[in-house]
Amino acid sequence: MTRVSLEEELKSNSYPGRGIVIGRTPDGTKAVAAYFIMGRSENSRNRVFVTEGEGIRTQAYDPAKLKDPSLIIYAPVRVFENDTIVTNGDQTDTIYEGLRWHMTFEQSLRSREFEPDAPNYTPRISGIMHIANGTYMYQLSILKSSHGDPSSCSRYTFSFESPLAGEGHFIHTYMHDGDPLPSFEGEPKLVDILDDIDTFTDLVWENLNADNKVSLFVRYIDIASGTYETRIVNKNGAE
Repeated sequence: MTRVSLEEELKSNSYPGRGIVIGRTPDGTKAVAAYFIMGRSENSRNRVFVTEGEGIRTQAYDPAKLKDPSLIIYAPVRVFENDTIVTNGDQTDTIYEGLRWHMTFEQSLRSREFEPDAPNYTPRISGIMHIANGTYMYQLSILKSSHGDPSSCSRYTFSFESPLAGEGHFIHTYMHDGDPLPSFEGEPKLVDILDDIDTFTDLVWENLNADNKVSLFVRYIDIASGTYETRIVNKNGAE
């Protein structure tokens, strides 16, 4: 697979929608996850990420302007034992509950499909990072309508065992802006990961479209110890 520049992928696309990047630092010691949200409507832009337990949730920046909480208020990140779950919707909870019942990531998502937001039918993108006994692997999933037809759901799961140092994969909901919005196509994109969390956070945030970006979450997890660092950037309330 050809490696692409994450900076250029973000800079050249005014509306990738919501995106997940998962990978490993060049020094091999840390597992990395990034999740961002964007919005075109006032309702979608009226959000911030806040910490909840070991994960995060979205909440309205101005509760008085919140029109419809469905599909925009959810927990994008939750942690279950050695697994960190990252998704673009309430399927985070579906995966979490599935893990509690000893189901796999893929099995848990069998009960879900794309979002019911015609005519876009926004794909559900999900990721999971498993770190145990000094080992690391991750998976990414996309559930999307088949060619925009809501009568059929296409399901894809990508697994990355013992990921290589300095590499990650990027998946997002939309190919680009449009009406309706075209769903992501193909495999997750191979991208570079950086050793420094702040440099990587800045790279992602600064290259997202200034008008449409809303919030960003980044986490670096030490593979040996399980300890982690987190960065959250919100456009709303930013100085």
